[in-house]
Amino acid sequence: MHAYQDERLAELLDEVVPRNRFVAERFRQAGLSRSDIRGVGDLRKLPTTTKEELLARQDLAPPYGDLFTYPRERYTRLHQTSGTQGKPLRWLDTPQSWDWMLECWRKMFAMAGVTATDRILFPFSFGPFLGFWTAFEAAGRMGALCLPAGGLSTQARVRMLLDHEATVVCCTPTYAMHLALAAQEQGIALQAGTPGFNVRAVIVAGEPGGSIPATRTRLEASWHARVFDHSGLTEVGPMAMECRENPSGLHVLEEDYIVEIVDPQTGEPTTIGEIGEMLVTNLGRVGGPVLRYRTRDLVRVDPNPCPCGRKLMRLQGGILGRTDDMIPIRGNNFYPGALENVVRRFAEVAEYRVEVDASSPLAELKIEVEPTTPQSAELAYRIAAAIRDELFFRAEVTLTPPGSLPRHEMKSRRVIRKR
Repeated sequence: MHAYQDERLAELLDEVVPRNRFVAERFRQAGLSRSDIRGVGDLRKLPTTTKEELLARQDLAPPYGDLFTYPRERYTRLHQTSGTQGKPLRWLDTPQSWDWMLECWRKMFAMAGVTATDRILFPFSFGPFLGFWTAFEAAGRMGALCLPAGGLSTQARVRMLLDHEATVVCCTPTYAMHLALAAQEQGIALQAGTPGFNVRAVIVAGEPGGSIPATRTRLEASWHARVFDHSGLTEVGPMAMECRENPSGLHVLEEDYIVEIVDPQTGEPTTIGEIGEMLVTNLGRVGGPVLRYRTRDLVRVDPNPCPCGRKLMRLQGGILGRTDDMIPIRGNNFYPGALENVVRRFAEVAEYRVEVDASSPLAELKIEVEPTTPQSAELAYRIAAAIRDELFFRAEVTLTPPGSLPRHEMKSRRVIRKR
C-alpha cells in the first residue's frame, strides 16, 4: 500500500506543483522543491493546510480563490460547505476529479453491501452542498435505482420510501431520526410486514451520530435496519465507510487518501491506538487537491485486524469528536458527541438543542429537550441527573413542546454558543 501511495503521490505532485499556485506556494514557504517529496514519508516536510487558509485564499481572489490546478474553463461542478461555522468554502471539480469521487463511492457501497439491485432513497435538498451528490451519481452509474427525494415534505418522503420499496436510505443521522418519527406519527411501522417497507441499510454522514453508540442504537431500533457510518468533506472528498462485518468503525480508502494521525497541539504522529487529529491528502482530486489537510476530526487507529479481511486502515469508533467542538464547562472539557450519547439514550427525546453561555468566566450550559409526546418535568430531571453522573457537570435542562425545535436535512445546528 505504501509503495502504491508513493506512486500516486508522485503523479499528483508532478501534475499539480507546476500548475497550482496555492500548492506551489506551500512548497516555497517550506523551502522545498518538488524533488524533496519523494514519497509518503516526506510529506511531513510540508506544512499542514487549514480551512481558514483556504477561506482566506478564496477571499483574496473571489469567488473561488487560487486553490485550483487548471483554468476555470476546465471545471464543471461547484459545491460548497454548509457554513455552519462561518463563511461557506466553495469548491470546484473537473470531470476527472468528479469521476474519481464517484469511484470512491463505488468502493464504499461495496463495503456496505450495496449493489445494482438496490433501490436507494436520497432525502436531501440537492442544493449546493456536496452532501450525497456523489453517492447519488455513483449509485446510478453502478446500476442501482436512485430515488431523488429533494423538494418533498418529510411525510411525502416516507410515502416515497414505501411506494418504491426502497432498500437503502442515505441521509444525516438527525434526518434519519426525523423520518422515523414522521412515519410513527402517520401510524407507519418501519419494520418487516409493513407494505412497501424493505429498508435493510441506512447510510448516514454529515454529523457524528452514526458513530455515537446511543444514537446508532436508536436509529437501528427505529428503522429495524443496519446503520452504516460514512465520512467525507466537501474539500476532501468521500473517504471512509463502515464494512458489514465490523460495525462502529470506518475503513479509510487508502488507495485514494493518505491519512496521518497527529497530536493536534504538537503535530507529532500519535502511536497506534492513541487519539489524534486526522490529516488527509487526497490523491485523485487533481483539479483541486488538499495536502495534509487538518480535518479537525479526532480519530483512533484500530490496532486489530478487521474480520472483513480488508487491510485498509480502520478508525475505531469512527469520528470520535472534533478539536474545534470542545466545550469547557466549569473545569470539565467535553465534546458534543458525549452529550448526545447521554441524551439519545432516553427514548422519550425527539430532538434537543444546547446553548453554551461563555459570556462570563464560568460558562453555563442549557439544554432544551423536545419530547416525542408531552412529558412531565421528571424527564428533564432524569436527563440532568444522567449528565451530572456521567459527564461530571450540572446542566439546566428544560422541556419544549413537541414539534417546537427545528429539523435539518443537512448538518444539524444543535450547539449555540454565546460569547
